[in-house]
Amino acid sequence: MHRSVHLLLAGAVLAPGLAAAAEPATPPVNPAVPVLGSAPAPRDPDLIDGRQRPGLQPVYPDTITQTNPGAVEAPPPSAFPTDHIGIPDRWRLAATLGLVKPNRFDPYNQNTLKGDRPLKGTTDWFLVLNGVSDTVVEPQSVPSGITPQSTERPGATDSFGRSASIGISQTFIAGLSLIKGGSTAFKTPDFQFTMSVAFNYNFATAPERRILNVNPTYGLTRSDGFIGLQEFFVEKHLRNVSDRYDFDAVRVGIQPFTTDFRGFLFQDNPLGIRFFGDRDGNRFQYNLAFFERINKDTNSGLNDLTVPLRKDYVGVANVYRQDFPIPGVTSQLTAIYNGNREGDDVAFNKNGFPVIPALLANDRARNYDVVYLGYNTDGHYGRFNLTGSGYLALGQDRNNIFTGRPADIRAWFAAVEPSYDFDWVRVRLSGLYASGNHDPKGNTETGFDSILENPQFAGADTSYYVRQGVPFVGGGAVALHGPNSILLDLRSSKDEGQSNFNNPGTALIGAGADFDVLPTLRVTTNINHIWFADTAVIQALRQQGSISNDMGWDYSLSTIWRPRMTQNVIFRLSGAVFSPGAGFNSLLTTAGHDSVFYSILFNTVLTF
Repeated sequence: MHRSVHLLLAGAVLAPGLAAAAEPATPPVNPAVPVLGSAPAPRDPDLIDGRQRPGLQPVYPDTITQTNPGAVEAPPPSAFPTDHIGIPDRWRLAATLGLVKPNRFDPYNQNTLKGDRPLKGTTDWFLVLNGVSDTVVEPQSVPSGITPQSTERPGATDSFGRSASIGISQTFIAGLSLIKGGSTAFKTPDFQFTMSVAFNYNFATAPERRILNVNPTYGLTRSDGFIGLQEFFVEKHLRNVSDRYDFDAVRVGIQPFTTDFRGFLFQDNPLGIRFFGDRDGNRFQYNLAFFERINKDTNSGLNDLTVPLRKDYVGVANVYRQDFPIPGVTSQLTAIYNGNREGDDVAFNKNGFPVIPALLANDRARNYDVVYLGYNTDGHYGRFNLTGSGYLALGQDRNNIFTGRPADIRAWFAAVEPSYDFDWVRVRLSGLYASGNHDPKGNTETGFDSILENPQFAGADTSYYVRQGVPFVGGGAVALHGPNSILLDLRSSKDEGQSNFNNPGTALIGAGADFDVLPTLRVTTNINHIWFADTAVIQALRQQGSISNDMGWDYSLSTIWRPRMTQNVIFRLSGAVFSPGAGFNSLLTTAGHDSVFYSILFNTVLTF
């Protein structure tokens, strides 16, 4: 092939029949044509008459001399990467090359409304819009307290009536964030404004009167709606402290905050100011924050800004260390202060029931100060996973509900959940202990209580015990524990009432497993056994003799289906059964003498 080319370039023409005979001959050598394997020959512009090789310039322009004093010289070639070249505006470049097809209704590909590209006419301002629809349908059976003033069944003498009821809740959340600069992957925004508004409509039925409203003529059904402002804050990047974008920042306004990995102590959307940042390539993170709690709407649980803020204050200082004590594990040290000054207040919830003070013992509200010192850990070592929390509560209650005198607060809490992964199966154990008060009339309160808990533990809200609030006295004034709570703390309301350190405490041991049957389907099972840590407070309040510590057994089964394998469409169906123990039955014997109680939860979450 190469020899034929050489012959044609030299002007030689061979007849078809002479090709074989010409093979041994050496073709004439043209010095302008390089021989394969030899050094290239000098360029000859006259190789073809009247034509030049493309791009050939026989005469080159004079060298340009830089005469601009103080000009910055171009960087040498060694300053540029050899494997890739940085692009200053990757968003528009991707669109220009046709790599993406933006669609304002598509949250998966590049979408200006989801903050994937800057706003038109800007280079570093981003808009993020979010929408959530959360639907809950919940048939359940819970002991319903009744009072002598009224009952749905005249002549009945039970303290607790029938148990079956149903709740329906629909929540729509619309959120907006306006962000300047930064990337949450490695560099925080220079400025951020976020607002989130939630609308809730709820419907409930009850088997007895004075469950849904304090007025006995109210009836056995209730429907209600409410709009709450859940987020409204500005965030400012204060400074970078290293070339790895370690930073300090401040956030002011109504903002979400949680003090630990599983929501044991405080998880809320309060009003406050928070300083935060990281060090050592994000291996250390810290928070310094001060919050004032916002009142909650009774039936929806949303922030209620139509009434004054609560005189309940929370200060937080914590530090996180990643890969400590071993790689894959994060440790946290925290100190939380809770100061409550509602001792002179009287408050009723939206349904007319008193929440401050709680109708318990001397029926007086209290001022108290308590400091929680805690250690929390979360992580894994190979296939072994571990989450753990420990808190010590120290402080003073200005009014012991039994004596009316000040009492010291000395209580503690510990929870641990180890698990192990076998391919598509995770098995886990759960253990929790919150100290109870063994001497209600003493000068020390040893019952542990949280500020506002929302525990993701032992099955969370798929568990009957965690999901359902259980009353302690008739009329709905005080509960053994509230909805979405794990502590047996005798509060009037988790959302609207005061903490109570004169309580029986909680002990729980459980086991469970998660089965990832399909990439889109997860099945979860849980079994929990619950006890009172100490029944002395309950015996004093009920004027009963010995009360068993055994609360009972909780069994639950849950399925989660994500048809698109994302968090944008989630269907959840769970069922739970609670088998009462001797302690539960001695306090809460219902009119039907229920041997088991049930809870069914159907939940649909759609997110844009």
